[in-house]
Amino acid sequence: MTPTRPKVFGILNVTPDSFSDGGQYSDLAEAIGHGIELHERGADVVDVGGESTRPGASRVELEHEQERVLPVIRGLVAAGVPVSVDTLNADTALAAAAAGASIINDVSGGLADPFMHRVVAETGLQYIAMHWRSPDAGAGAIDEYDDLVSEVRAELGLRLESLTAAGADLANVIIDPGLGFAKTAEHNWRLLAALPALESLGCKVLIGASRKRFLGSLLADDATPAARDLPTAVVSALAADAGVWGVRVHDVASTVAAFGVWSAWQTGRDS
Repeated sequence: MTPTRPKVFGILNVTPDSFSDGGQYSDLAEAIGHGIELHERGADVVDVGGESTRPGASRVELEHEQERVLPVIRGLVAAGVPVSVDTLNADTALAAAAAGASIINDVSGGLADPFMHRVVAETGLQYIAMHWRSPDAGAGAIDEYDDLVSEVRAELGLRLESLTAAGADLANVIIDPGLGFAKTAEHNWRLLAALPALESLGCKVLIGASRKRFLGSLLADDATPAARDLPTAVVSALAADAGVWGVRVHDVASTVAAFGVWSAWQTGRDS
């Protein structure tokens, strides 16, 4: 029996300042075209974001974020492409739901906007709650832990309690350990090795390792962010073996190929 591969989220940043692809898809037609291409290459969902969450990035006005993402979401949905919206803002999440998005991807897990979990409950959409320690300090802050895995698990558990209190159905919730957000490279690897501990919370797990700095440290000093796609694909295959529900990547084709290898390996092992 062929194993079911994890969902692949193709990243579509319509921002001028994202760390590896900022400004590449600022034109509406180009953005929609790239999203369709990601889907054709194997992305189950195209994740559209209009605000960079890289370390040091400035917050974007709500109106500007929505001007960036909503036309792209409408265009992709009209083309039959499943879409998630990558946003910290409840109002943008609600507008994206009205535009046809089926998933809300919130890197703050609801910490950045106290109304986000209410929107999750009201819309009934799937919701990705990422582990994040500070909605104000950015991705590289507060990276000290006494017991990394236990603390990340507990803090994600608090996000789940908040969602339950807001009336959200936890069957629709996916958790993300937040690789690179308030975490060192060592922390990232330890969390990847401890995925079963996170899965024990009872929610599906998504991994977002794509092109992140801790993968770049494995390569030559002059390697570009795009050169991190190969180690990203390897992480995707290893995450599949650990039972994750989904991965979020820039280069869909390499991860889909890695999943093909993983699937064939699993089939051979089980035959």
